Amino acid sequence: MSASADGDGTRVVRAGLPEEEPYAAPLPGPVFAAHYHLPGDPTGAPYAYGRDANPTWTALEQAIGELEAPDADDATGADDGGVPGPVHTVTFASGMGAISAVLLGTARPGDIVVLPSDGYNLLVPTRERLEGYGVEVRTAPTGGDAQLDALDGARLLWIESPSNPGLDVCDIRRLTDAAHARGALVAVDNTLATPLGQRPLALGADFSVASGTKALTGHGDVLLGYVACRDPELAATVRQWRKTVGAIPGPMEAWLAHRSLATLEVRTRRQAENALALAEALGGRPEVRDVRHPGLPSDPSYALASRQMRRFGCLVSFTLPDREFCERFLAALRLVDDATSFGSVRTTAERRARWGGDAVPEGFVRMSVGLEDAADLVADVERALERAASGPDPAA
Repeated sequence: MSASADGDGTRVVRAGLPEEEPYAAPLPGPVFAAHYHLPGDPTGAPYAYGRDANPTWTALEQAIGELEAPDADDATGADDGGVPGPVHTVTFASGMGAISAVLLGTARPGDIVVLPSDGYNLLVPTRERLEGYGVEVRTAPTGGDAQLDALDGARLLWIESPSNPGLDVCDIRRLTDAAHARGALVAVDNTLATPLGQRPLALGADFSVASGTKALTGHGDVLLGYVACRDPELAATVRQWRKTVGAIPGPMEAWLAHRSLATLEVRTRRQAENALALAEALGGRPEVRDVRHPGLPSDPSYALASRQMRRFGCLVSFTLPDREFCERFLAALRLVDDATSFGSVRTTAERRARWGGDAVPEGFVRMSVGLEDAADLVADVERALERAASGPDPAA
């Protein structure tokens, strides 16, 4: 079992492991079961049916809860004076499963929900769904804590910090305090930061929500999501939503996610270092403008990010002159795959405007920096920029 006084590297390799047993595997394999032997009264049974619970989920949820829990010496402090309390975690089949459980499972007709206007693009159809259910949705950008002006009468505030894909940062503690003063719950999408980069529950949030598909699992081969909260009643509401809609993770996916947690600290540390090196190199290129990374000292969000984040994530965003230039650049890259999503051990990039739904220029690039050698990545990106600047290949 993890201890909160241990360092992050120690915590991730021990998180959620059972007590040692002679000759048993340190991390038990996935349990594949649609039902369990269930004698007598099922009340209080830990496992009764495969849609309700699974031992593999339980282990993963315990592990994530240990990582999301505020530390006793957490510099950000916890709501109860810095004393960590238990964290209840519910895993889902995907990040959107987790997002939907909080937004659609919490809001009722007539409620007011405040969303970021510059957040993950699937918040747009989610907003439409909420409005179709009679929920009033207000939006505001992440930067400048703009959602403060939309909180009156709200039931739920949804924060995404850093925002995706623009990488703006807001003051989570300030927004959370303001929302709670007005009687609103607060959910923070912590996908980019991960629990090692930012702990929303320590900043006062009611829910920490993430797509485990990204850096948490980190290999680009698992779809997963989770919701973590300290209030057992809120956790029960989220868990009931999962049961009702059936948005359950597969046992193999849950086991792979738990297996991958062991390298979370080394992966995210290396990714953050590489992302900063790349952002610094991009800032000196004439073809590039609007380079964003929260760990870049020249970034508008740097001062705030430094106060509430422990590490700054793998994403770098920047804008190239136009769509054609951007596509030439992406095609010229050798070490960077043209792919969506982020957080993988391999570097990926995409022209984000190709999806629609994000208010970004045609030449906007979202790059997820992986574990390659930083010097190799920088050289590859600079070479691709030079090739793109030379114009279309006549032979193409």
